[in-house]
Amino acid sequence: MTETSPLGEKAATARLATLRHIAGIISIVAGLLIFAALVTQITDQISVGRFEPDQYFAYFTIQTAMINIVVLIAGGIMALRLERDTRLYTAIRASIFSYALVTAVVYNVLLRDIPNDDGYVGPVWPNESLHVWIPIYIALDWLLTPGRVRISWSALWLAVSYPLIWVGVTMVRGSSTGWYPYPFLEPDGPNGITGVVIYVVGIAAFIVLLAAVAIVINRVHTRGVRGVSHGRRRTGPIPVVRADLR
Repeated sequence: MTETSPLGEKAATARLATLRHIAGIISIVAGLLIFAALVTQITDQISVGRFEPDQYFAYFTIQTAMINIVVLIAGGIMALRLERDTRLYTAIRASIFSYALVTAVVYNVLLRDIPNDDGYVGPVWPNESLHVWIPIYIALDWLLTPGRVRISWSALWLAVSYPLIWVGVTMVRGSSTGWYPYPFLEPDGPNGITGVVIYVVGIAAFIVLLAAVAIVINRVHTRGVRGVSHGRRRTGPIPVVRADLR
């Protein structure tokens, strides 16, 4: 096995820094795209007189989309300014990896062909962006972007905490209003309360699995890198990991 020359390592480090800057710009653009998608949906619904803020903002997709706007834009700025992400941001980023993929899977498997009760058909591109293209981007970004720090398995608790809170609030709210954002959450639906429990437990388990996958990917990427296990910022260049040179 040959050792990497100082010149070669310097070139590799510069390449990783450039890739990180490019990824940061793309992250900001993706965050702005999500914002544009939400604005398009809201303005279109207002134009036909069907916009209900208390219902629109109750959807898991919409809430996680708003989280994604903040996380992606903040992460893009961080990528442009810092050598690598903080540990807290990396843990949050692992969480939105799981939320994005579960949103894509649940929508495309369970909800895609279900029409709105009032027959409303909104603009196609925002819906496809939120449920298909942004989840794909978030997954690829997690797989490919350099400069993250190692996170611990305790990040699983962060990933699962928000969905559990969302389900709890949604069910309590639904019991008093009779409105649920998704058909599989309706206790009076064809599958009853048992069906609701099965769906909730299954989706929660899927989120945990996806978060675990995100952590495994993170730990593989940061294996053998000194000084990144606790999210401390180095003063030197981005460490070169063999996995980053693939």
